[in-house]
Amino acid sequence: MQHWNLKELSAPEGARSPTVLHSQDGEARAVAIHLKSGQKLGDHQMKEAALLVVVDGLVHVEAGSESVHAGVGSVFRFDPDERRSVSADGDTRVLLVLAPWPGEGHYRGG
Repeated sequence: MQHWNLKELSAPEGARSPTVLHSQDGEARAVAIHLKSGQKLGDHQMKEAALLVVVDGLVHVEAGSESVHAGVGSVFRFDPDERRSVSADGDTRVLLVLAPWPGEGHYRGG
């Protein structure tokens, strides 16, 4: 069993957010992200389906023609290749879960 307290999680000294909590090919990837006020996960898309959970703070999420301001406890689901942007309204922590990992067509380098 693995266990994390997302409210207490911080990046190791000298490391940057995001922090990969779990990554298993064929399964899922879980990433804790700490955004400072005004920081963004700019307009982007992923090959995986995604769940975004607001752990602390407030976010502004845009996807297609939708725009939502949300706080702690809010959960967003995105389809593979769905474009979205996430910005922090104050100090914010989110959990991003991507599945299956890696998604079909995900660039693996090489």
